[in-house]
Amino acid sequence: MKKPFASPEKLREIAAEFGTPCHLYDASGMIRNLRRLQQAFAWNPGYKEFFAVKATPNPYLLQILRQEKAGTDCSSLTELIMSDRCGFKQEEIMFSSNDTPDEDFKLALKLNATINLDDISHLDTVLRLNGGQKLPEKMSCRFNPGGVFEVANGIMDNPGDAKYGMTREQIKQAYAAMRDLGVRRFGIHAFLVSNSTSNAYYPKLAKLLFELAVEIKAELGIELSFVNLSGGIGIPYRPEQEACDIEAIGAAVKAAYDSVLLPSGLGSLSIYTELGRYIMGPYGGLLTRVQYLKDTYKLYAGVDACAADLMRPAMYGAYHHITVVGKEAWPADHIYDVTGGLCENNDKFAVDRPLPLIDTGDLLFIHDTGAHGYSMGYNYNGKLRHQELLLQQDGSVRRIRRNETPRDYFATLDFSGLFEDLSEYGC
Repeated sequence: MKKPFASPEKLREIAAEFGTPCHLYDASGMIRNLRRLQQAFAWNPGYKEFFAVKATPNPYLLQILRQEKAGTDCSSLTELIMSDRCGFKQEEIMFSSNDTPDEDFKLALKLNATINLDDISHLDTVLRLNGGQKLPEKMSCRFNPGGVFEVANGIMDNPGDAKYGMTREQIKQAYAAMRDLGVRRFGIHAFLVSNSTSNAYYPKLAKLLFELAVEIKAELGIELSFVNLSGGIGIPYRPEQEACDIEAIGAAVKAAYDSVLLPSGLGSLSIYTELGRYIMGPYGGLLTRVQYLKDTYKLYAGVDACAADLMRPAMYGAYHHITVVGKEAWPADHIYDVTGGLCENNDKFAVDRPLPLIDTGDLLFIHDTGAHGYSMGYNYNGKLRHQELLLQQDGSVRRIRRNETPRDYFATLDFSGLFEDLSEYGC
């Protein structure tokens, strides 16, 4: 059974002090999980985790991760700015983007971040923006093997239908051109699967990239400096799902490393990962209060959060477990749709979900929102995004992002001062 990372008493205390809804993060759990990941790959001296900022873009969390020796994986101008302001420097920042604006590449170059090219045509863009004579000393390319990607238990995803990365021939052409334009430290990156809880995904991906590294050395004389396995290791959103075994995954990647790279003289190659969801996902929850109970053709529990706070159920049909705070031991003998206030019928955190009897005023803890929760929020319907709170290691709680206000919502409008004074609306 899934349990919140804070006790019912603590959750009630937080709701009373800060109000609902709120995204709550557990610093201790996040740190513990990152350290476990780092230990699983400690056999590789150059190993580094580059936390995917898109998963949870909050400076307080990034600074904690930086203290734990993680880097950042960025894909936009604002993520680069946030990383820089949080103290991540140069090779601590990986920049992977597609259809990238010049402004983003310019800042990545200025920060001396490691640029991971999505397409061979980006070489010309980066060269132009870097002065036209040479490329940065360290760069990477993103590989897409095409077709389908399978492991022992069947098809996992369809890279051939994905917009990301270069073909095998394109990536070799890119490395040859990069070498001629001054690159001396080369990396390779691939992201083929999202949210896999299979222990087989990373080892198979690693073997694929290791074999390509050997091929590149043989054909081009280029020795890669690092292989970035990217993200893809997921979390068990459903209570019946098994979590992946990160220690077993690390050991299996090592076995592939030893069997493929060592005989080819590539034993100094570093391993990178970008596991935002794995690190943070289980250590965030959306705390929301039941406002209304509706009984028509179904039972509805209407809460003060909505899809603007957590988009995944509406967008993907994704499952997020729900705990009725204080009723953990009660039988789940009622069937509810748990709904938000958007004018969209898919604004549902749960559909036909067995839950204990719910009363108006009950607190609900929606699990596993630590990644791709707040970060995917939006303002459709004029909804305002809500606060983020951090449960710190000493048990205290800190607000790390305030609630949006109507003033924030109207701030980007240039409309002759129409929204300057909102006092009559209580804003």
